[in-house]
Amino acid sequence: MNVKIENIEKNVIQLEIEVDAAKFEEGMQKSFLKNASKFNVQGFRKGKAPRHIVERAYGEGVLYEDAINIICPEAYEEAITENNIDPVDKPEVDIKQIGSGQNLIFTAKVTVKPEVELGEYKGVEVQKVEANVTDEDVENEFKLVVEKSARIVSAEDRVIEDGDMAVIDFEGFIDGVAFEGGKGENYSLKIGSGQFIPGFEEQLIGAKAGDEVDVNVSFPENYGKEELDGKAALFKVKINDVKIKEYPEIDDEFAQDISEFDTLAEYKEDLKKKLVERAEANAKHETETALLDKIAESTTVDIPEVMINQQIDVLIRDFDMRLRYQGLDINRYMSAYGISQDAIIEQFRSRAEKDVLNQLIIDKIVDLEKIEVSQEEIDEEIKKLAGNYKQDEEEFKKHLKDDDIEYIKKDLAVVKTINFLMENAKVV
Repeated sequence: MNVKIENIEKNVIQLEIEVDAAKFEEGMQKSFLKNASKFNVQGFRKGKAPRHIVERAYGEGVLYEDAINIICPEAYEEAITENNIDPVDKPEVDIKQIGSGQNLIFTAKVTVKPEVELGEYKGVEVQKVEANVTDEDVENEFKLVVEKSARIVSAEDRVIEDGDMAVIDFEGFIDGVAFEGGKGENYSLKIGSGQFIPGFEEQLIGAKAGDEVDVNVSFPENYGKEELDGKAALFKVKINDVKIKEYPEIDDEFAQDISEFDTLAEYKEDLKKKLVERAEANAKHETETALLDKIAESTTVDIPEVMINQQIDVLIRDFDMRLRYQGLDINRYMSAYGISQDAIIEQFRSRAEKDVLNQLIIDKIVDLEKIEVSQEEIDEEIKKLAGNYKQDEEEFKKHLKDDDIEYIKKDLAVVKTINFLMENAKVV
């Protein structure tokens, strides 16, 4: 296999890869065996015609697509490995020469990891973030625990107040005509949550189960659906049920129900201990982030747009997952707050740029300082992860793929690199 490399533009290269004819023939044969059962040639039972007969009947091009899919990925991976190329996106492949008895020639245009020029990264001065936990912090955390322990119960003859849960049927109309997506039945809506468009929830306050309410609202100008943007709408709403939170008695028995402690005082003391541990971890993370920010100030790098876009996708997926834990999803979130997809992308852009820059800085320091992760460290991390998931270590290992192991290794490298930077920083 021959490989020629050409710099196309900043951080973009093109590889011309030539695979010898014998290798191409292997791919053609594999393609034929994969597809043989599909060919119907006169004089032969379906799938039983020899390859040369199939090629004569259909043309040898009928086997090209699968042959390319068999040969090109393997040749590409071999080319980037042998030439120490670090791509950050999938390649654009273009076939230049193909045919029986010929070498297969194709090009692969791909964006690669950019060069990073570091400034000072050892001896950098950084302000230490202190971890502070007050009695008020403990009480606020305890209130959250109590809130989670509350039961949602129907309240007969209850007049809806802010914070109540209204179970409603609704249908929306614009100029007297029902619109798509504007209807729901037995929908549980927390008043004051902002799940619906502005002004909707407030107009339900004061109603009770069995009431029918006309809700007049206007969709935001940038709601995201052209037929609804800025339009005035009438929602016919029927209140099916009103629910409220019923809170438990706060005493030693409550502490016993939710924890392994016998008294409320013991539980709160443990709660404070956990808050301190969390605050210390957060303070450590903030100090490390500040250190990376300082190093980034003297770093020069031209980050490819594709890397930023990939990180934006990651951040949006994480955001969507957090919303789902709250009973929402990103589409309903955008509708409720009148936010477009472009606005969501722009919202995460600066965070994505910072994340990618920090990762590039860490990768560069890993190379310069020759920071390595041992097999023992990987095994220890796997053991810890198995414990976190309450699984047998050997059983946990069986489900790990090569990509999972590589992710664990990279994550450990990040931790080791940040520890190295902190050890060599001037923390004041």
